[in-house]
Amino acid sequence: MINKRIASAVATGAILLNSFVTPAFAATEITLSGNGSKSDNNANIELKKSATVVQNNTANVKNNVDVKANTGNNEASDNTGGDVKVSTGDSAVGVAVKNMLNTNSASIDCCTQGDTTLKIAGNGSHSDNDIDLDQESKNGIYQDNDADVENKVEVDAKTGNNEANDNTGGEVEVETGDSEVSVGILNFLNSNFAKIGGGDNEGGELSLWITGNGSDSDNKIDADLESENVVKQNNYADVYNKVEVDAETGDNEANDNTGGPVSIETGDAVVESLVANVGNFNWAELGCDCLFDDLTAKIDGNGSDSDNEIDLDLESGKDNGVFQDNDADLENKLDSLDANTGDNEAEDNTAYDGSDPRIETGDAGVGAEVVNQFNSNTAGIGGDFEFEFDWDEMLGSIFG
Repeated sequence: MINKRIASAVATGAILLNSFVTPAFAATEITLSGNGSKSDNNANIELKKSATVVQNNTANVKNNVDVKANTGNNEASDNTGGDVKVSTGDSAVGVAVKNMLNTNSASIDCCTQGDTTLKIAGNGSHSDNDIDLDQESKNGIYQDNDADVENKVEVDAKTGNNEANDNTGGEVEVETGDSEVSVGILNFLNSNFAKIGGGDNEGGELSLWITGNGSDSDNKIDADLESENVVKQNNYADVYNKVEVDAETGDNEANDNTGGPVSIETGDAVVESLVANVGNFNWAELGCDCLFDDLTAKIDGNGSDSDNEIDLDLESGKDNGVFQDNDADLENKLDSLDANTGDNEAEDNTAYDGSDPRIETGDAGVGAEVVNQFNSNTAGIGGDFEFEFDWDEMLGSIFG
C-alpha cells in the first residue's frame, strides 16, 4: 500500500520546460558597390546574439514526526466477584513524508541564423574596399541544485501492556486489538532538464562576393562566424532518514487469579516501512551545430592588378559541451522496527474447575524496504532529437 500511495503521489507530477527563444538573425546584407576610383570604403559589422539561463535552487528540510497511539496499558486487578475482562481496540498509525524539491527546466531554441550576403562589386579603379563581419551566437543553460533533508519518524502504537491480576471469582480474560504501523518516506530531489536546439534547426545561407571591381583595386572580405552552446548541470544531495517504530500487542499479565479460567489473546502487530530516495538526475540535449546550410564564396570579373581576398572563419559547435555532476550523501537508519505480540504472563492462577490458563498471541510481522536511486546523467549532442521524460517508466523501475 505504501508503494502505491507514494508512486501515485509522484506520478501526478509533470515536467514543464521553460522555453527561451533566442532572437534569430534576420537577413543580413552588406554591400560596397558603385564607389568611385581611389575611394576608401570600409564596412565593419558586429552581430551578436546570446541567451543565458541560470537556475539555482537550495532547500533545507527537516521533518520530525513523533506519533503515539495507545489503547493498552489498562488494569483490572484485585476484583472479587464476577468475570474480569480487558478488551482493547485497534491501534493504527499511518505516516507519509514526501519531500519533492529542486527541479529546473529550460529550453532554448537556436538557429536559424538568417541569410547573410556580403558583396563588394562595381567599385572604381584604385579603390580600397573592406568588409569586416563578426557574427556570434552563444547559448548557455546553467542549473544548480542543493538539497539538505533530514526526516525523523518515531511511532509508538500500543494495545498491550494490560494487567488483570489478583482477581477472585469468575473468568479472567485479556484481549487486545491489532497494532498496525505504516511509514513511508519519499525524497525526490534535484532534477535538471535542459534542451538547446529546437524549431527546424536550419542555418540559412551565406554568400560572399567580390566581383566586377576596377583595376588596381584592393578588395577584402573578412568574416568570423561562430556558434557556441553550453549546458552545465550540478546536483548535491545530503539525505538522512531515521525510522523508529514500536508496535506492541504483547506484554500482558494475568497472574495470581483465583476462580475460573484465565486467558490472554493478543491481536496482530504489523510494521511496514518504505524509504525511497530518488534524486540527482540530469537530462540534456544539445542539437545546435548549425551556422549556415548553404555557403557561396565568389571572386570573379575583377580588373587587372586588383588584389582580392576572402577570409572566412566559420566555427560551429567548437565549444559545445554538456557538463553534468552529481554528489550524494545518503544515510538511512531503520534499526528500531519492533513488532511484539509476546512477553505475556499467566502465572500462579488457581481455577476451581481445573482448567488451564491459555495464552494465544497474534502474528508479528515487520516489512522494511530501502530504495536508493541517485546520480544519473543522460546527454545527447547533435542530430535530431526528442526531449521526453516518462514519469511512469521511471517510477516503475523504482517501485516495481
